[in-house]
Amino acid sequence: MPEMEDKGITRARRIVLVTLNMTLVVVWVIVLLSSAAGLVLRTLPPARVIPALIGLVVFSWLFLRITRAVLDHRYATREVVIAGVLALVLSALGGGSPTGWGFVPLGWLSVAAIGLSRRRAVLLGLATTLVTSPLSIWGMLTVTDHSWAGTADGSVAGFIIGVLLYNTLMCSIFPWANRLWVWIWQLAEQAHDGKEAQSRLAVAEERLRFARDLHDLVGHQLSAIAVKSELAVRLAPDPEAAGAEMAEVRSLARKALRELREAVRGYRELDLVAELGSVRGVLEAAGVDCRLHLPYRDVPAGVAPVFAWVIREAVTNVLRHSTATVCDITVRFNGEEAVLEVTNDGVTPRPVEDLGSGLAGLTERLAAVGGTLTARPNGSGEFTLRAVAPVLAGVPA
Repeated sequence: MPEMEDKGITRARRIVLVTLNMTLVVVWVIVLLSSAAGLVLRTLPPARVIPALIGLVVFSWLFLRITRAVLDHRYATREVVIAGVLALVLSALGGGSPTGWGFVPLGWLSVAAIGLSRRRAVLLGLATTLVTSPLSIWGMLTVTDHSWAGTADGSVAGFIIGVLLYNTLMCSIFPWANRLWVWIWQLAEQAHDGKEAQSRLAVAEERLRFARDLHDLVGHQLSAIAVKSELAVRLAPDPEAAGAEMAEVRSLARKALRELREAVRGYRELDLVAELGSVRGVLEAAGVDCRLHLPYRDVPAGVAPVFAWVIREAVTNVLRHSTATVCDITVRFNGEEAVLEVTNDGVTPRPVEDLGSGLAGLTERLAAVGGTLTARPNGSGEFTLRAVAPVLAGVPA
């Protein structure tokens, strides 16, 4: 499961990085279309387009460095500043059209605002509006023949207001779109780190509990054995007394060994309730809807540990070998037998025999307590694993 979680967070990082870099793709598409139109209409000289395209390549390199830094929790100040200055230069070289080279500063803003506080992001958007709007207005007025200004609706004043509104709207939207994606990524990363921390804490707590149990169960007997052994040495001249002490040593050693075996056996058994909660969380984290159908009474103690192993292996197979979206886990029992069914809707094309050695091991476990295990498609596009065991079954040591 840790490997699956690592793959999931890596895939999420890749998706967010591609999403951030899609802004750069949009910039290139708009710039290339605008430049082609400008060259055809002769409103944009080739002497300005060529150096602008070279500069855009450099801008793209800086843009990619900025987005990688964002996902590494760094703010690439140097790259942001250089890319910002270059974006303004490219906008001026390309004529500053809001739907052409003037779009480059907007692409820069979409990543430059990531990692800043809300207040600074708003101020950066406002500053970008104030700087890019004059460039856009100047560029559009210098590269056109002003034939559109002959009517009231197409007046220069109306054009200026339109450019201001357009830039204001774009500079208000662009910073927040990518900030939302990064925020979602950070939530996913925090959840992943939280799971790792929880797992490490659980392991540490289990180690402490194991050490405490061993100390409480065996420590007293081992201390007594040491004392009795020393006493036996001192009583060596008296064979009868020494023999009595050594007999007590043997009794204490056997008792310590028995309690140690009981402690270890307890760690080998799984808790059914805990396992149900664990597999439900794992399935839902993997995007599988887990539905539990449980009896109102506790499953008999002799059957519960075996069913816990069955559930663990069944869910492992669901995650590894199926394309399930729904998994139903049903437990029921009466006075004679207990039944566990794990059904999923992602039937694997592989035969049951190819699902690994886990099912064979489960079959042996159930056979040891007089139970049976079956695993096969049920004919309705679902796969069902069914375990049956007598309720009076005991768990093998």
